[in-house]
Amino acid sequence: MTDTTTDVLTLKTNLADYPVTKAMKDGRVTSDIVKLDYCGPEQAHNGFKDMVRRNQYDAGELAIVTYLQAKCYGKPYVMLPAPISGRFQHHCAGFNSELGHLDPRDIEGRQVGVRTYAQTTGLWIRGVLQHEYGVDLDKVTWMTVGDGHLEEYSDPPNCVRLPKGSDIGQMMLDGQLAATLQGVDLPKDPRVQYLVPDPFEAAKAWYAREQVVPINHVFVVHEDLSKTRPDVVREIYRMIVESRALTEGGPPAVYPPFGLEANRKGLQLAIDWSFEQKIIPRKLSIDELFDDVTATLGA
Repeated sequence: MTDTTTDVLTLKTNLADYPVTKAMKDGRVTSDIVKLDYCGPEQAHNGFKDMVRRNQYDAGELAIVTYLQAKCYGKPYVMLPAPISGRFQHHCAGFNSELGHLDPRDIEGRQVGVRTYAQTTGLWIRGVLQHEYGVDLDKVTWMTVGDGHLEEYSDPPNCVRLPKGSDIGQMMLDGQLAATLQGVDLPKDPRVQYLVPDPFEAAKAWYAREQVVPINHVFVVHEDLSKTRPDVVREIYRMIVESRALTEGGPPAVYPPFGLEANRKGLQLAIDWSFEQKIIPRKLSIDELFDDVTATLGA
């Protein structure tokens, strides 16, 4: 953290371009007391390891799974109740229909690809497969390409690392993998069919029942900043709220909300499923995710 003038604090920030953050990044939303130096990589997830392993950023986004792991392993970041991205994940698993139809439980006893086991997309779609379609996740061999963001974390025993550079989408098309969890990275190929039947309708039904939009990324700050400059943390929260309000075409209609209480159910679900899937070593409490400053934001 550096002072560029007597009053304005500059923070090294890792934040990608999203419709909801565009107004912050293009200068329409600014502050008199803090400047966010967007010095992270274009794809923010490429900066997550530098944040949690080397404290390279003062503030920015983290995948919710990475943040839960960071809290378990004592990393010095605290989240704001301000999700940066979120979406339904029912459509994020696919298979090659030319090789035969698969129902969700058909992946038991098979090999399924995912970029990393602790990837947030993987967490949510596996949870859907388990809780909505009865899939025993322990009976699936998860074929991964990379490791997690936290050095302290190891994949569960039913994970196998593929050779570096493996293309899980192509491997699925070639029949080497029964299915893949890839989200928007699913191959654009007419043979690819969603593993969850009618996933977009299924997501609507799930939302009608659960009233949760799965959180992908949250905004975090270094805990020292929250302890020494709570005014700056509150200001960053204001900037995020205003930036989302200025989203082109209007704020997203279905999106994770702001505020601790409004996100309580979604955060609890992320904690519960992360623990069930052996991504975190213990169940965190909601209160552990915030401090005295961030817990009150949006209240």
